[in-house]
Amino acid sequence: MRIFLWIFTLALGHGIAAGQSNVLVFQTDFGERDGAVAAMKGVAFGVSSQIAIFDITHEIPAYNIWEAAYRLHQVASYWPAGTVFVSVVDPGVGSERRSAVLKTKSGHYFVSPDNGTFTLVAEFLGIDQLREIDESRNRRQNSTQSYTFHGRDVYAFTGARLAAGAISFEQVGPIVIGDLVKMPYQKPLFTKGEIRGNIPVLDVQYGNVWTNIDAKFFQQLNISQGDIIEVAIFHSTQEVYKGEVPFVNTFAEVPEGKVLAYMNSLLNFSLAINMGDFADQFKVRSGPDWTVVIRKH
Repeated sequence: MRIFLWIFTLALGHGIAAGQSNVLVFQTDFGERDGAVAAMKGVAFGVSSQIAIFDITHEIPAYNIWEAAYRLHQVASYWPAGTVFVSVVDPGVGSERRSAVLKTKSGHYFVSPDNGTFTLVAEFLGIDQLREIDESRNRRQNSTQSYTFHGRDVYAFTGARLAAGAISFEQVGPIVIGDLVKMPYQKPLFTKGEIRGNIPVLDVQYGNVWTNIDAKFFQQLNISQGDIIEVAIFHSTQEVYKGEVPFVNTFAEVPEGKVLAYMNSLLNFSLAINMGDFADQFKVRSGPDWTVVIRKH
């Protein structure tokens, strides 16, 4: 019994009993050619040396809020409940945009400007509560004269305090009344024998085109291995690509240089060229204004 009480007390001291996990995960559009990311991590370690800090990426394209939203959605569910994510893609830094922490029904925390970054994790993990950051309590000491680095002075500081258990979620600030900011996009839609979906992101290393059409939704087309799929891609209303593509399990099932359709590692419908770059060859990009339409040939 004494051993159990000692472990429980130790957990309380590290914030675990309050739902935190001492895990802090950063994402920004800062790149790593200067000291911005290191400064944020320094602030976090200044709060507690017990925090385990990791990164999603710091290579989000500059100002691309949509991609920040997608990358959070891509990885969050693989991390344990209590993980605190700090995402800083903040073209409105210093403006009246809201700084907030979202707690999802899955028990994850997301610290970010409320500028659309929460869109996908709120939808797929569920909203438990949204709180506005009270900067009178949750801001790095002696930083009020800095207006352009809230990632360091507000978000890293607040995220670290939450991860370390130095504050509870309730101490972040007041509950937000009203909806968080959401970015509109094409959700998967099946009608008249075709599926319409969005291209949320590219597999940037290889130029593969990922969609938000998941395997369960895709099954409505009754497509089997080796079947041909008619594919059209639009940027807003302009058609960018149209073709007939074989549906396969692996890239090697088509000759080198040939187009293929497959389910990616997230089990979402995707397009690629074996040993090539689909996005570059056909000038396809990603974002809420990119749409894909597929039907069985």
